[in-house]
Amino acid sequence: MANSYATFFVAKYDCFMPPLHLQGSQMQVLVLGSGLLGVSSAYYLSQLGHDVTVVDRQANPAAETSFANGGQISVSHAEPWANPSAPLKLLQWLGKEDAPLLFRLRADMRQWLWGLQFLRECTPARTRHNIAQIVRLGTYSRAMLQELRRNTGLQYDQRTQGILHFYTSQKEFDGAQGPALQMRELGCERQVISADEAVKIEPALAHIRVQLAGATYTAEDESGDANRFARELVKLCEASGVKFLMSHTITALREAGEQIDHVEATDSEGRFQRLRADAYVLAMGSLSPIYAAPLGIRLPIYPAKGYSVTLPVKDASMAHQVSLTDDEFKLVFSRLTGPGSDRLRIAGTAELNGYDRDLNRVRCEAIVRRVEQLFPGAGDTTQASFWTGLRPATPSNVPIIGKSKLKNLFFNTGHGTLGWTHACGSGKSIARIVSGLTPEVDFAFCG
Repeated sequence: MANSYATFFVAKYDCFMPPLHLQGSQMQVLVLGSGLLGVSSAYYLSQLGHDVTVVDRQANPAAETSFANGGQISVSHAEPWANPSAPLKLLQWLGKEDAPLLFRLRADMRQWLWGLQFLRECTPARTRHNIAQIVRLGTYSRAMLQELRRNTGLQYDQRTQGILHFYTSQKEFDGAQGPALQMRELGCERQVISADEAVKIEPALAHIRVQLAGATYTAEDESGDANRFARELVKLCEASGVKFLMSHTITALREAGEQIDHVEATDSEGRFQRLRADAYVLAMGSLSPIYAAPLGIRLPIYPAKGYSVTLPVKDASMAHQVSLTDDEFKLVFSRLTGPGSDRLRIAGTAELNGYDRDLNRVRCEAIVRRVEQLFPGAGDTTQASFWTGLRPATPSNVPIIGKSKLKNLFFNTGHGTLGWTHACGSGKSIARIVSGLTPEVDFAFCG
């Protein structure tokens, strides 16, 4: 396990176990969860010759956290929430309903333990370590997505115009230059540019040129509709023999002899089922720790409720073309243009409030207000569609990928805000780990 997790987690989350040694053998693999990570895991497992079944409580794949996210393949978004500037910002944001990152304190021991570990990850050394992990996985994953697109012709309203991080605060811009330098050293070409250069790349920023302190630009980053990507990938999975058991609610993972014996579930009509396989991949996002806990495994994951607003384009001359990140307000902006559809997707902020999924109108309205400040009239705010989802956040922002202490249980979870950025790389890596093969990327995998 990556050493970024606290001792109180390590004590029960001992995942250093020998591999299955089934390299080259076809196995029956049960993937738990049909979000971006579950579907990508299923795809790459099927490509290695395994008999794969995906189980999910929803009627359709990618119906929860993968449904309306920010749409970015953003290797450059690698600075974790837990960084040296975070503790002071959190104090300033406490009690503010529209704060970019809001801890809504609860009588919840898991939240407090997660928060303590979050503070531990805020040191400069831990931040540098975590950035390195996130960039390595992100760079690899982006390359795997591009390879997948070349090989299959997959279409998902993708744009390959890069991602521009812009700053309306000089302090925020100055603070971004150190992490940007580290990312460049790790192979992510996040270039620091002037305000004028930013406007040249994205003319829609001309409206706020006088407010811009500067920007960074990563030409290799991309954007697109993550939900459409997942649905199209499901079609490829089904063509290669992957089965999807939708509307099946998993109720328990049952252990026997230091391995998973079976998974218990109920179908849409409430009928009880036992599902058995040779290997199991837990890819259930923020629900993963709930299912792992009865097995004696403490996963350091807490739900971070994120928001998104989708607006039909009203004035194309004011709308952005390049995918953008507003670091000060923790928002990302993507343009999703497909057959008969031209939309602006704005997503971000995080609220740590347990498993509450209610839309907070104050936070929704704050996003719309920021969009109108930056790009007035670009989107039709009278037709705004609001969404919220629970991102599976680790304190370090480094996901949990690899083997558990049970020899046939594997994890592909805890990706936080970077689920789509890391989906293909994580999916291919866990498929190789399940198959007894070495992953192709230098990352702190479990096992």
